[in-house]
Amino acid sequence: MGISLDGLSSGLDTTALITELMQAEAQPQTLLKNQITTVNNQISAYQALNTKVAALADLAASTAKPGALDLHSAVSDSPSVTATASTGAAQGELQVVVSALATRQVGISAALSVWPAAGTLTIVGHAGAVEITPASTSLDDVVAAVNASSAGVTATKVASGTDPDSGEQLYRIQFSSVGTGAGAAFEVHTGAAADVSAANDVLAASGAAIVSTAHDASITLWSGTSAEQVVTSASNTFTELLSGVSITLTSLPQDPVTIRISRDADAASTLAGSLVDSLRSVFSLISTNSAVTSSIGSDGATTVTGGVFAGDGTVRDIGQRLLSAATAPVNGRSPSEFGISVTRDGTVTFDKDRFAAALAADPATVNAVVAEIASRVSSAAVAISDKYTGSLTAAITGDQTQAKRLGDQVADWDLRLASRKATLERTYSAMEVMLSNLKAQQANLTSQLASLGTSSES
Repeated sequence: MGISLDGLSSGLDTTALITELMQAEAQPQTLLKNQITTVNNQISAYQALNTKVAALADLAASTAKPGALDLHSAVSDSPSVTATASTGAAQGELQVVVSALATRQVGISAALSVWPAAGTLTIVGHAGAVEITPASTSLDDVVAAVNASSAGVTATKVASGTDPDSGEQLYRIQFSSVGTGAGAAFEVHTGAAADVSAANDVLAASGAAIVSTAHDASITLWSGTSAEQVVTSASNTFTELLSGVSITLTSLPQDPVTIRISRDADAASTLAGSLVDSLRSVFSLISTNSAVTSSIGSDGATTVTGGVFAGDGTVRDIGQRLLSAATAPVNGRSPSEFGISVTRDGTVTFDKDRFAAALAADPATVNAVVAEIASRVSSAAVAISDKYTGSLTAAITGDQTQAKRLGDQVADWDLRLASRKATLERTYSAMEVMLSNLKAQQANLTSQLASLGTSSES
């Protein structure tokens, strides 16, 4: 806890004087802090660029995969059947006759007030014989136990009037298979698995019923010909009829349904355009952070300020490598033939119409060219942004090391300046004490001299 002696003897504002001296002493530290701000700004800009380049690397890698642009769409001529095409689909068509939809089994028990037997019940289905032990004969406990089991069956308690003799509220338990298809069929029995028999089949008892039988979806191919073939599925989706194409049944159509698969030029164009857009995003960030601006100060002087990437050789090399990867010829053919062109400002554009025309004329060549461009861009982007060996990663790591070193120097200056300030405070405090003592001595001498003068006169 310091003691302020401002002006007690000297009349000086020693606190303000020390503050001014410390500001001068701290100039080297201020320069270090400014350097840290500059380095941190560059790190932030590098990291933003690295994020974009890494995203570009991922997109380019997926675009470079075989068949990535060999995209197709599947269309059904009936609202009862939907078709979806994925990678591996090929042009063509197929007619199917839908015979049945996949259904789940639903059965209801007779009207009950409590479960008819204490102890275990057994559900026999696709999971085998699953024994279930409810907490009691309460219908709620039975429902809870069934729903918690691995039998693949759910249970619901439904009100079913009152017993005319006792007036008790009666309920039915509705049992439903979780899945669809013939394999989802099940039986519910009272007793353990070893006791399963027709006599204790809950859904076959008097007053019980099977509301819906589990069976597979069924379609017929080449109906009416000698090659007629019936195909079934446990669900309403068929995935193996055509390579890369799945069809899903939503209802039973009355007429045969035709599925047509055609090349999806729009999807291929969108994918190629996305690659170019990702490149443009990288180039735009570089351009924005490399811009040089000028401003006129209050004194009329012009100040020129460069962006954080201005004159940065690392960033300039990144831009050149990506631009070359995107626009260099492929097997002697310019990417501009396929809609990918370099502009005067050093970025790239995508001509969707030119790409679509080239794709329609020679899809195999377009796919090969775009795949090669994407492969080159991916390799360049990975070399730049790889989290271990990327050139931009190395630049970020180097700047982070520099920022830490500068931070350590600033911390050292904090100690040095604190020591210097303490020295100045002690010096000025001592000066004030010395001046105070001198003033006291002066007052004493003055008093003594005055006494001598009075004695002489006497």
